[in-house]
Amino acid sequence: MPANLSLALVFIINAVTSLYLLVLMLRFWMPWLRADFRNPLAQGILRITSPLVIPVRRIVPSFGRLDTATILVAFVVQYLTIVLLLLILKTSAAMGPIAVTALVKLTVLSVYLFVYAIFIRIVLSWISPGSYNPATTIITTLTEPVLRPIRRLIPAMGGFDISPIFAIILLIAVTIVVNGFKPIGI
Repeated sequence: MPANLSLALVFIINAVTSLYLLVLMLRFWMPWLRADFRNPLAQGILRITSPLVIPVRRIVPSFGRLDTATILVAFVVQYLTIVLLLLILKTSAAMGPIAVTALVKLTVLSVYLFVYAIFIRIVLSWISPGSYNPATTIITTLTEPVLRPIRRLIPAMGGFDISPIFAIILLIAVTIVVNGFKPIGI
């Protein structure tokens, strides 16, 4: 297979699995952040992820708000994606480095979930401030635990809340640090 075709295939597989993993990670974080599961967007997230999570949940129970079945499914999907990408790129790695890389990638994806939610919240505050919609509720539920401590340190300046800027800077710094632990450069 030509190198450019392999790279295109790697990109497509990475993009599709990352989107699904992002939804899985959103499902993982929603109970922790006490999201309203009656929300239509939350119902859609549950509907998309349930075919893989529900069978695993029958075997692996949750511990309090820790949704172990969802995180296990996310880990397996990420692990298998890395194995598939290694096969496409005609390289190999041991099980340990693949597992560590899968954990690192899930952690980074989780952090980026919060970054994306903060960006969306910023844009929504410009477009339709104070309006209600199901997406706004989920995004507020996701971002508020991250923004609240920063707001305590950095109050609004002249009516502008600049805490999202500092939150994004800190979250991206966290991804840089966590990415340093990834043994496989995929």
